[in-house]
Amino acid sequence: MVFAAGFGTRMGEMTRDRPKPLIPVQGRALIDYALDLARDTGLENIVVNAHYRADQLQAHLLAESNIRVVLELPDILETGGGLKNALPHLGGAPVFTLNSDMIWTGSNPLEALKRAWDPARMDALLMLIPLENAQENTGCGDFLMDHTGVLERRGGRPTAPHVYSGAQIIKTDLLGHFAQRSFSLNLVWDQMMKDRRVYGISHDGGWVDVGRPEGIATAEAELKRSGYV
Repeated sequence: MVFAAGFGTRMGEMTRDRPKPLIPVQGRALIDYALDLARDTGLENIVVNAHYRADQLQAHLLAESNIRVVLELPDILETGGGLKNALPHLGGAPVFTLNSDMIWTGSNPLEALKRAWDPARMDALLMLIPLENAQENTGCGDFLMDHTGVLERRGGRPTAPHVYSGAQIIKTDLLGHFAQRSFSLNLVWDQMMKDRRVYGISHDGGWVDVGRPEGIATAEAELKRSGYV
């Protein structure tokens, strides 16, 4: 599932007349970079959620026969609610989720997640970025990771060494435990963390959070540095 329903308010005027996933980076819509990762992993069933300017996103993806756009109406559902809403099109197996506003270089993060996934031990496997490599991220880090890969929250610490990248594999069983329509996947992770079943691995390449206008130039520089064509 590719998350693409947000309003993109931090992009200012750039999202006044278009959804953030359609903002161009080096001549291509942001969401197309995310879809490339999914295709290159061999994923044949792709769901994209949409809310703000959904008609434009639908038109952009119209020719993609293996992509289903799921509308979130009348209200946006956040990540947990959005994934729950899309489950009829995803099935009951663990799913990849991917944010549509990140630029990646290096190895395909979805492939790396697939190789490391162990459902016997894991309920969720998150791709992480070392804090010092998290370009255009303005936070203080999200998670601590022990030597086995088990994650825990930063808690009261001022910083944490790992930033969540927006890519993961997650089991969907717990989504039905939440009665509300709109909720964050953070609530699902918190439940899984009680049993120490949320794991992480680190991305070996570049990553840029294109959440603000200045992230576009950083992303384009990262793509050029890596030789992306």
